[in-house]
Amino acid sequence: MSESKTNSDLSFDFDFLDKLVVGIGEVSQITGIPPRQIRYWEEKGIIISLTEEEGKNRRYNYENIKKMLLIKELLDEGYTLDASAEKVKNRMKMIEETLNKLQNKKD
Repeated sequence: MSESKTNSDLSFDFDFLDKLVVGIGEVSQITGIPPRQIRYWEEKGIIISLTEEEGKNRRYNYENIKKMLLIKELLDEGYTLDASAEKVKNRMKMIEETLNKLQNKKD
């Protein structure tokens, strides 16, 4: 297989990730995290819903779903919620920097 074919197979669809938005129920099904726990994390400011009005269905983007999965993983490993949130904040910063480098390399 040619190298150019291999590289294109590994590329991300950044436009798709920017448009990915799902409701709290779907996020709960995808991640295995109960909606109540997701709302609690939002109240603590760990994740952010894209919902602007109170009482509307909460909707989350790819970045927040990724944060939830990382926090869940750290909680399963025995970290506290606060420690998990801090580690995820640092990890997401690193991921964002890496994705920006990939995007710039692509352009």
